[in-house]
Amino acid sequence: MSTVGSKPAVVVSKNGPYLVTGGVPLSKQSIVPDAEGGSREWKASEAFAPRESYALCRCGHSNTKPFCDGTHKKIAFDGTETASRQPYRELSKLSEGPVLSLTDAESLCASARFCDPNGTVWRQVERTDDDAVRATFIRQVSHCPSGRLAALERSTGKPVEPALPVSIGLIEDPVEGVSGPVWVRGGIPVTSADGFKYEVRNRITLCRCGASKNKPFCDGSHVTVGFRA
Repeated sequence: MSTVGSKPAVVVSKNGPYLVTGGVPLSKQSIVPDAEGGSREWKASEAFAPRESYALCRCGHSNTKPFCDGTHKKIAFDGTETASRQPYRELSKLSEGPVLSLTDAESLCASARFCDPNGTVWRQVERTDDDAVRATFIRQVSHCPSGRLAALERSTGKPVEPALPVSIGLIEDPVEGVSGPVWVRGGIPVTSADGFKYEVRNRITLCRCGASKNKPFCDGSHVTVGFRA
């Protein structure tokens, strides 16, 4: 498959891997906890050698993780995509604050837990007229890898989004002792196995343990099954 010069893209193959093209940088991204064990920030822990294209395992059983080795065929992996195809705004609930608002699409939760510290973002949004609370709220919401949570300017409805590079991260969660999803960053388009183009977003997480009930997106099942890459 010739992909030289192609634009960054991810295609979900039928019952197989994620096919990444366009020379997208790939690295491990680890959750760094605070003193209480809550999620505080992200740290790039390993960068893979650049490739113009590559196939990422999504069945969870490859012996060459994070890359596919064909094991999905041996185990008859069922990668049927069951996620809603509605736009994010239709999936999410809105909580309005005095300066910023919060949108929340719970079905996209990847269990990264950046929402929990400092009294949770759902309580913080009510106090976004306080400069310190607002800064903490924006940081925590922006660190949500799946884009389940998003901040909006109350007055304009304009999203408040972090400037993420066009890249893919492989999430590691040392506190839970598990490996998390494929973190697609910077607005890379994702196309389903049947050709549907999912909404392009700044941050999304794709299942790589094979256990999500919301494929191709992560639903936090890697924690339940104790997935390790």
